[in-house]
Amino acid sequence: MEQQRGGIIDRSEKLSRRKRSDKNSDEANLGKSGGVYIPPFRLACMMNEVQDKSSMEYQKMSWYSLKKSINGLVNKVNATNIKNIIPELFFENLIRGRGLFTQSCIKSQMASPGFTDVFAAMVAVVNSKFPEVGALLLRRVILRLQRAYKRNDKHQLLAATKFLAHLVNQQVAHELVALELLTILLEDPTHDGVEVAVGFVTECGAKLQDLSPKALNGIFERLRGILHEGEMDKRVQFLIEGLFALRKAKFQGHPAVRPELDLVELEDQLTHEVSLLDEMNPEDDLVVFKWDPNFLENEKRYEDLKKTILGYESLEEEHGDEDSDDEVDEVEDEEQMRIRDETETSLVNLRRTIYLTIMSGVDFEDAGHQLLKIKLEPGQETELCRMLLECCSQERTYLRYYGLLGQRFCMTNKVHQENFEKCFVDQYSMIHRLETSRLRNVAKFFAHLLGTDALPWHVLAYIRLTEDDTTSSARIFIKILFQELSEHLGIHQLNKRLSDPSMQADFEFIFPRDNPKNTRFSINFFTSIGLGGITENMREYIKNTPRIIMQQKPGDSSGSESAGSDESYSARESSSDDESDHKKRRRRC
Repeated sequence: MEQQRGGIIDRSEKLSRRKRSDKNSDEANLGKSGGVYIPPFRLACMMNEVQDKSSMEYQKMSWYSLKKSINGLVNKVNATNIKNIIPELFFENLIRGRGLFTQSCIKSQMASPGFTDVFAAMVAVVNSKFPEVGALLLRRVILRLQRAYKRNDKHQLLAATKFLAHLVNQQVAHELVALELLTILLEDPTHDGVEVAVGFVTECGAKLQDLSPKALNGIFERLRGILHEGEMDKRVQFLIEGLFALRKAKFQGHPAVRPELDLVELEDQLTHEVSLLDEMNPEDDLVVFKWDPNFLENEKRYEDLKKTILGYESLEEEHGDEDSDDEVDEVEDEEQMRIRDETETSLVNLRRTIYLTIMSGVDFEDAGHQLLKIKLEPGQETELCRMLLECCSQERTYLRYYGLLGQRFCMTNKVHQENFEKCFVDQYSMIHRLETSRLRNVAKFFAHLLGTDALPWHVLAYIRLTEDDTTSSARIFIKILFQELSEHLGIHQLNKRLSDPSMQADFEFIFPRDNPKNTRFSINFFTSIGLGGITENMREYIKNTPRIIMQQKPGDSSGSESAGSDESYSARESSSDDESDHKKRRRRC
């Protein structure tokens, strides 16, 4: 019995030791990076079990809870709920967790650059109450920008500059930082540097126009000089031209601060003056847990500060209205999901807007800028290309205005280039439905895009130039297309382009070699439209075809067939000589 009791006691001691080790392992897992995931309920129970609120274990768990709360609030903020998120954010100890808050803002902005103005508005509100938090975030953004600039990391540089631009718009950062950054980017201009500068001015140009218009004029003069030098790519030149047009329109569509994000009064705004050349301390140790000997005192101070910021009444009202607001939002979302447009009214309105914009444009640059300002949903880019082609085809004669406009879209965005390629295939498949005037305009339009390399030449692979595969409309289209290409490039350059070995697979149906009949048809077609110079390779192929056939066949059959072919050839020569003698006799008579 005593042995059994001893065994039971040993087992109970082992179980208690296991429980203690599991508890210690859970507490140890709350280290630098937070450790394993602990459910909120389990974490709350663990915090309640700790008696000493100033102990290391309790501080670790509160740090882990603070990190989760800040990350959750920053990740779900948007323009509609920012006024509800900010009070919840002040519930957390932002002084203790300022490093966590800045890190979460920067990571979220890097992952979702479209919400940059929302994150900047949230930072502006926090900066008005805790300036040290805004200063820390600004330093970290500038250090990330400098690091991306040195590493030539374009993606991170674009995100960092966009964040800095909206911090300038919210007056968290002084405008001198923006002007200093633009000066550095445009001092020794590169393609990526100019593109980043254009994007930066697009985001904060409206604010710089109000705060320092003379300095902004100097930036635009530098951009004009870069444009006149002509050393940039066409895409970058188009971006600069678009920026000038945006400035002429007083940055319409790119306001400094949206009305729903203007949350800080002028007298409450605190602006930090920093320079890109200053030495900055990112205070990376604020992201790591540290034991605080005055933990309880600091928590009590923040509680008093939180009450002065939010007030007692607002605390109770916001907690009581959260559930009702969630229910109302769910009902509104369900009502919005039920509404569906079956009449395609929005599509008709979009086409009308595109048509009026094209027809009212002063020149192709003005029309292109106005069309780029139209907000298109995903999948509606095709409508823009179709409407442009439709307007071009309805003109009495071809206008170069449409070709330049299409070239601008193809050079600006690859999506438009792919859509024009689809339009080429669709138009050629339905070419027999078009009238002669519309057919001529469409052919000249695509000839302009091909001649300027706005459209890739592999689209010509859809054309099959044979007697059976073409109609009269298709032959007229091909005729006008290649005649316009010869006028744009010249017959020598066109022949050189069509003879490119890397593109022969795309031209195999225009210059067929599968059948001598199709080859002769292609030669005769191009010769009849005055482009016989591009058929030299096919003529050589036709001359060498009998020899190749003779080499492929056996010797006996080849000999008999060659004899028969020689006899037929001699008979043809004799008949042609007789006809020529008969004609000479008639002339003498």
